[in-house]
Amino acid sequence: MDYLPSYSSLPVHILASSFKHKATTYKFYWFISLIEEIEKKNYVISKQHLFARMIANSWYTINYFHLSFGKQDQLERAVTRLLATENLTIDENKGRIFEKLISSVNIGTAKTLKYFDGEVPHCFLSPWYNDTKGHKKTIYDLSRSFSNNSIYAVDENTVSINPAWIQYLSENSGILKAFCYWNLCLYLQKHNPNVPDIANKLIKSPIRKLLTNQRKFWNAVITVNGPVKCIYTDNLLGMNEFAVEHFIPFAFVSHDLIWNLIPADKRFNSSKSDKIPPFKDYFEKYFQVQEMALKTIHQLSPTHKLLEDYLTFLPDLDLLHKDNREELRKRFEDNIKPLITIAANNGFEYMKSI
Repeated sequence: MDYLPSYSSLPVHILASSFKHKATTYKFYWFISLIEEIEKKNYVISKQHLFARMIANSWYTINYFHLSFGKQDQLERAVTRLLATENLTIDENKGRIFEKLISSVNIGTAKTLKYFDGEVPHCFLSPWYNDTKGHKKTIYDLSRSFSNNSIYAVDENTVSINPAWIQYLSENSGILKAFCYWNLCLYLQKHNPNVPDIANKLIKSPIRKLLTNQRKFWNAVITVNGPVKCIYTDNLLGMNEFAVEHFIPFAFVSHDLIWNLIPADKRFNSSKSDKIPPFKDYFEKYFQVQEMALKTIHQLSPTHKLLEDYLTFLPDLDLLHKDNREELRKRFEDNIKPLITIAANNGFEYMKSI
């Protein structure tokens, strides 16, 4: 999505140009935060509130999914710092993050939020005032009268939305946020070229999907083969006596494909959290249980829906024949090993071998 809805009396093309030159994520999160306040019918907005929203909106992407925002971007550092000082969790509710930040009495928190005052409010308005060369005080002065039909006026403490823009911003709020998230996705993809599913890592999903069908898959495997040994604890796992565990953390792969799901000891699964298993310690056990499952389900039901998940790295299922076992193993290895390496490079911790 690379365009904005037009409006005859407004310089929408100038608004669009605000996003053209970017070395950080600030403008995206700033504008998303503005729109969120406008959706609440707030048109004179505390800058502190906007900075807090920038933090809250980027929190999950940075803390949970470990996406890199680039070397110049201080938003990533700010989020990491506030996680440590404000007693918040990595998957904290966005509303709670916002409330915690605006009510904080921590001097360090106020300083962290204040940093963005020198980076965003006037810079976003630069396209309306090209002759100022981005000079902060000059832009502040010119914006007070909404000259050049600027989208807002800005002073030391507040942002005031230009009344001429309110209807446009309110009626198109959904499209405008989608525009921001789409372009933010493209920006982050450049900084995280090997990370899968960037688009689904920008907003925290309200509910994680239940793994009902995946559990049935593994119960069918156990019905045929008997209890399956947990690859981490060696405990035997009978029907429904297991957690459906993401071998590589969901926080990295952002999907529930069956080739990344294995039965695991329930207590161990909760302690493993989002840590990644060392390849040399656990790949062989992982492959053996996956091979057994794949052959079992293919024999029971060759058209089983979940078998399609394996086609993301297996060209077909002919490799299930005994003579092709080493090639099958190599396909799994070539799929899993790079993902573990990339996850580690993006800040996911290795679990300790048992």
